[in-house]
Parts: sequence; C-alpha cells; structure tokens
Amino acid sequence: MSITIGIQTADFSVQQECDALRALSKDIGAIVSFCGLVRELHDGATINGLFLEHYPGMTEKSLQSMAEQACSRWPLQGVTIIHRVGQLLPAEQIVLVVVASAHRAAAFAACDFLMDYLKTKAPFWKKCAQGEQQFWVEAKDSDLAASQRW
Repeated sequence: MSITIGIQTADFSVQQECDALRALSKDIGAIVSFCGLVRELHDGATINGLFLEHYPGMTEKSLQSMAEQACSRWPLQGVTIIHRVGQLLPAEQIVLVVVASAHRAAAFAACDFLMDYLKTKAPFWKKCAQGEQQFWVEAKDSDLAASQRW
C-alpha cells in the first residue's frame, strides 16, 4: 500500500502521478483520478483568483488519516492526494486525487469518498478575489450533504 500526500504551491502533472501509481503493481486493474480546477465563476460572478491557506503539519496528518481510512474501507493499492496552496488563478489545477485498486468499483468509491472529505473537512481555507473584494469561501450545502453518505 502506497500513500502519497502533497501540499504544495507548485503545479502537478496528472499523468506523472497516475503513472507512479500504475508502476506499483501489475495487479492494478483500475486507476481513478479527479483533478479539480479553479473556476472562473463563483456564484455567477467572475473571480480574479483564489488564495488557499492551511495549517502545515496538521493538514498533512489529516489527509494521511483520511487516505488510511479509505484504504481500510476499500481494497486499494495506492492513493495520491495533492492539494495546492497559495495564490491560484482561474483554470489552474488546485487538487488531485488518484486511487489505484484491482477493481474499478473500489477505485471510484474511494476517490469519491476522498473528494467529499477534501471539500468539507480538510483544513484548508479559500479566500476568493472578485474585483477589489475578497471573501472566505464556505462549504456548500450540497458538498456537506454528499459527505453524509459516508
């Protein structure tokens, strides 16, 4: 079992991260990935960008714990979670979750579970810039509802 957690300002390569998990074992039959991007619109208004903050050390431990929980719930062979922090512009990559398993159902479920956690419980804070205004982004009710199924 391989778990990789990255909190970084630098961009990432989805292909390289998928390839790294694929190289773990010839028993891997499914790799599911989710790559989130910064949207240009927030509540119908154009944004200039996002600024993401986190608590170093605490954030990594939290993501590691969630990845371990996913591994205990589904037969996974590898998990990679990368989340960017700092200033991000519209269309830039913000988050990546990649899950490897022998079977697709486990990989899809684990990836979905991890994204629900990242959207609702991971210790990240997003500040949105719209023109001259800045405001903190709250978790959406739909994200909170989705996380309740786990």
